[in-house]
Amino acid sequence: MQNYGILSGLRIPPKHKVFISYHHANDQWDRDRFENLFSNYYSVFISKSVQIGEISAFLKTDTIRQKIRDEYLRDSTVTVVLIGKETWKRKNVDWEIGASLRHTILNSRSGLLGIFLPDHPDFGRDKYIPYITPPRLHYCAKCGYATLHDWSDDPAIVSQWIEGAFNRRFKVDPDNSFPSFINNKSGERWSE
Repeated sequence: MQNYGILSGLRIPPKHKVFISYHHANDQWDRDRFENLFSNYYSVFISKSVQIGEISAFLKTDTIRQKIRDEYLRDSTVTVVLIGKETWKRKNVDWEIGASLRHTILNSRSGLLGIFLPDHPDFGRDKYIPYITPPRLHYCAKCGYATLHDWSDDPAIVSQWIEGAFNRRFKVDPDNSFPSFINNKSGERWSE
């Protein structure tokens, strides 16, 4: 049985350790807002994300990836992908999602969910366009491992999304079959 806290008669799920994946150049403001609102202000989760300046940009790509995997993803239980209009193009987002899905001796698999930012073309639509969503995230949503949502400022809703992602980790197998990005992508959309 999970240990739930009680506050004013509300059942509060336990805080999970969350890694936030996003397009650093385009969506830093949204990422900071998400973390400040839901980790710092409402205490919905414990942030395990990389902060600006924590990892030198002068390191080799493989070294940066290893540091993120070993020092941040390893200790997280849920990965939240903030989906802006160009997030699908980023090799680091693809790699972070892929690393989150691997269950190894050293790293447990993380739950996964995506949140469409207000600048994304799918924000507010009933159906989303798969080819402008990170492909690995799309495949995981398609198989039921991940869920996709429009941005919300409501901590109860965001907490439910995170709890749901955490609970699906070992109930549904993720689809991690999409070939890993070697470079950032360009163009208007990805294709299979």
